[in-house]
Amino acid sequence: MRAVLQRVTRASVSVGGEVVGSIDRPGLVVLVGVTHDDGPAQVELVARKVAELRILRDERSVLDEGAPVLVVSQFTLYADTRKGRRPSWNGAARGDVAEPLVAEVVTALRTKGVEVATGVFGADMQVELVNDGPVTILVEA
Repeated sequence: MRAVLQRVTRASVSVGGEVVGSIDRPGLVVLVGVTHDDGPAQVELVARKVAELRILRDERSVLDEGAPVLVVSQFTLYADTRKGRRPSWNGAARGDVAEPLVAEVVTALRTKGVEVATGVFGADMQVELVNDGPVTILVEA
């Protein structure tokens, strides 16, 4: 599982011109990609890192600040661009495997007390954000 964490001042995700998830104060946008052998251990590690990494202002975490998180599924995190000009998506898990694992990340965060907004799995989404810093961190589980 891969997650790209971006510290933001605000963010939203839209589908078909309609906002489906947003955060309106400082927090994180988390782009989550799932590969074939991911499971509960990867879900827990990613959720723990999202909640506890001290990457907000003044070296604070999402849990320290009560900061919101916007989770967006993104299979393209597993693009393989080593050969040719067209990325291979073979490293990304199929939707029927990935969707429940992304949902489990959201559930794990909410269980930790994190306010979570989401995109729509598999949809053509438009993500708008104001990257703060900029701070962008890659977490691999």
